[in-house]
Amino acid sequence: FRMAAQLPDGAVYAVDVQPEMIDILEFLSDENQVENVHPVLGAATDPHLPSNGIDLALMVDAYHEFAYPREMMTHIVDALKPGGRVALLEYRKENPLIPIKGLHKMTERQARREMSAVGLEWLQTSDRLPQQHLMLFQKPL
Repeated sequence: FRMAAQLPDGAVYAVDVQPEMIDILEFLSDENQVENVHPVLGAATDPHLPSNGIDLALMVDAYHEFAYPREMMTHIVDALKPGGRVALLEYRKENPLIPIKGLHKMTERQARREMSAVGLEWLQTSDRLPQQHLMLFQKPL
């Protein structure tokens, strides 16, 4: 909802695979009279986003949870407009002092390899956050 407020002429697709979360998003959209947040019930392999319809896919501590990451990312890439970007925020696996289980962390190298496999180009990585990478990828023009 914070992002939606910054995009008065745009739309935010809020994807979740749990119907209960979609119900909450719909309730909050109605309750707060927010018209540019569109809850979308995704599946384990497909976020059900419009083809060539989004500028940015933001995943905060989510990518590592995908049961079928390649399938999911293939659909996300299809949903991106040419030049569209993917932002992954993931805990840094390179740092053993970050108190998160290893399976909930990713290395930059791993993310770059997996995003490259679905046709995304790495743009940059920021490690300004104390425990996470912010990795930015782009769909070719």
